[in-house]
Amino acid sequence: MAGCSGEHTPDYRSILSISDEAARVQALNEHLSTRSYVQGHSLSQADVDVFSQLAAPPADARLFHVARWFRHIEAILGGPCSRGEPCGLQTSKGRRVQPQWSPPAGSEPCRLRLYNSLTRNKDVFIPQSGKKVTWYCCGPTVYDASHMGHARSYISFDILRRVLRDYFKFDVFYCMNITDIDDKIIKRARQNYLFEQYREKRPRAAQLLEDVHAALKPFSVKLSETTDPDKKQMLERIQHAVKLAAEPLEEAVRRDLAGEEELSSHVEVLLDEAKDLLADWLDSAHGSEVTDNSIFSKLPKFWEEEFHKDMEALNVLPPDVLTRVSEYVPEIVNFVQKIVDNGYGYASNGSVYFDTVKFASSEKHSYGKLVPEAVGDQRALQEGEGDLSISADRLSEKRSPNDFALWKASKPGEPSWPCPWGKGRPGWHIECSAMAGTLLGASMDIHGGGFDLRFPHHDNELAQSEAYFENDCWVRYFLHTGHLTIAGCKMSKSLKNFITIKDALKKHSARQLRLAFLMHSWKDTLDYSSNTMESALQYEKFMNEFFLNVKDILRAPVDITGQFEKWEDEEAELNKSFYDRKTAVHEALCDNVDTRTVLEEMRALVGQCNLYMASRKAVRRRPNRALLESIALYLTHMLKIFGAIEENSMLGFPVGGPGGSLNLESTVMPYLQVLSEFREGVRKIARERKVAEVLQLSDALRDDILPELGVRFEDHEGLPTVVKLVDRDTLLKEREEKKRVTKKLKKLFEAQEKLHKEYLQMVQNGSFK
Repeated sequence: MAGCSGEHTPDYRSILSISDEAARVQALNEHLSTRSYVQGHSLSQADVDVFSQLAAPPADARLFHVARWFRHIEAILGGPCSRGEPCGLQTSKGRRVQPQWSPPAGSEPCRLRLYNSLTRNKDVFIPQSGKKVTWYCCGPTVYDASHMGHARSYISFDILRRVLRDYFKFDVFYCMNITDIDDKIIKRARQNYLFEQYREKRPRAAQLLEDVHAALKPFSVKLSETTDPDKKQMLERIQHAVKLAAEPLEEAVRRDLAGEEELSSHVEVLLDEAKDLLADWLDSAHGSEVTDNSIFSKLPKFWEEEFHKDMEALNVLPPDVLTRVSEYVPEIVNFVQKIVDNGYGYASNGSVYFDTVKFASSEKHSYGKLVPEAVGDQRALQEGEGDLSISADRLSEKRSPNDFALWKASKPGEPSWPCPWGKGRPGWHIECSAMAGTLLGASMDIHGGGFDLRFPHHDNELAQSEAYFENDCWVRYFLHTGHLTIAGCKMSKSLKNFITIKDALKKHSARQLRLAFLMHSWKDTLDYSSNTMESALQYEKFMNEFFLNVKDILRAPVDITGQFEKWEDEEAELNKSFYDRKTAVHEALCDNVDTRTVLEEMRALVGQCNLYMASRKAVRRRPNRALLESIALYLTHMLKIFGAIEENSMLGFPVGGPGGSLNLESTVMPYLQVLSEFREGVRKIARERKVAEVLQLSDALRDDILPELGVRFEDHEGLPTVVKLVDRDTLLKEREEKKRVTKKLKKLFEAQEKLHKEYLQMVQNGSFK
């Protein structure tokens, strides 16, 4: 901004006193010619007063000093002043100021809310320490194969963990335990050991039959006393299967005509069918004789390893830290001791129990925070105590039926560790409290587990932990994943109604299973059925076709400047929809990580892209590659966050197996493109010269040969052939389905043709009226 030098204070009074305007301007010009006019200095009020006497800069070129001076002041003041009107500076320094700026109103930012079992509401998620999130997840009790119920919990928590970490950018510290000391493990380990010993003795047919009949007696009593209809049905199936397997062996022994090989075959069949029956019978008779602690550690070690393999196969991230009960026994003993010292636990016959009455009566504590209506449910409480811990003598040790074991005195046939109360082992609920408390302290942000763990397990965890820390906030947010049913039926390992993860992965890929889970709320019941999986398969196919089409568009050769094309109304409309969908996705993720809505928004966005590409194809124009690439990259990014894209794929689903996606596509696609162009040239010549055999060979390459290699050629009239790398099995299924449909259509055509011929024949014979 221009101004007068502060070193020269003009005597404007003498100039202003000249009455003749022409003479006054001439005097001003002479005065200004002697001044050094420089940038950056402020004006004086005297400058402004003289300026106000002039209506316009002088037209005489000889008066250029005045003209220049006038324009500087005019620019500073924003225009000439009317003659006679006061004309003042806008600032003390003579500078023109910017107008006041007002920020846009904007909108209230969306905040993440999680369904908290402690309130049964969606609560705003606020970690206790900035962006750091401490999270403890109940891990498996490893005594058998991991099943789809485990997958339900651990895939769901993996999705939540990834979203919090990779989308909301929280610093998540994720801790999970392995329960390798438990009543179920002890009993199963003893049973397996005793049954294998029994089998190694190779019992003779008559002895085996005698033992099976002996085992059936207590089993029949158990069956008659069972009131749960599902469990009763399961026991009846076992009983029926054993009796059915015993009949051929009984017949062979009775007739004494079977050879040794036939008898041996019948024996093996009966041993397999009666394994659970005999193992339970053997455990009742000889379980107390098993004293080798290594027997109880061998089983969980094996199944823990299998569990980790299953989680890796499902693309579930490993925890940041893994705790095993067997490695935390000293910490558990100290934890129990402090609960006793704080007045909330008591010893009884070598065991230690939690005093629920004393705890609940304390003003600063509350028992049954998660499911208060379940407090006093003796059936649920006894299930929580374990099969080996609900005998009459054990129950009589408690001050109240609602009290639960913190430490259990070991009986013969159970593993034990030394402690102040005698040899014993940890109770189930105390294990998580001690391990989580050791690593995460007096209060954690998130605790997670399956819905069925709320009571008594998690309610008891809360009580004993808050008794230990003498606080009321051990867990801030409790997250529980929904149940899993199988084709509408309750899934239960104890009822033998379950599907192992390994079996599920034989039918569907890890991505397809994850998509099925993403299409449902993590906190609600999920039905694992053919319909559920078909929906996931169709979603995967729909998204994959979009990615393949975009890849094909991006492979088309174009110079650098050609990558940026003018946007028409269609591009602007699609881009607006893209940003609207991203906003909707964000809002859905803020709403309790609603992946079901997210996937629907993504599906709708792809649908709009498909319509856009089809409209461009109809008028023989290439779609805007930059816009489609941006959308495809966003969708890829979201699927990576959800763990549905396992590899480091730049765009879309990976092809070619683990680790080989990028290399495979970048390596083979140039060759396939050359093959496609060569084939198109050959087809053109064959059509022009009417060489049908060459066209048939070209079709055979497309329909029969390339699908075996995981390659799809899509021919479009008047457009280049689209080349896609697709999973080989998918292409083979497509080919078989196409053949099936073609065959069906051929049959329908032949039937219709036959009817038409019969009709013509009737018309010709004159018999049709």
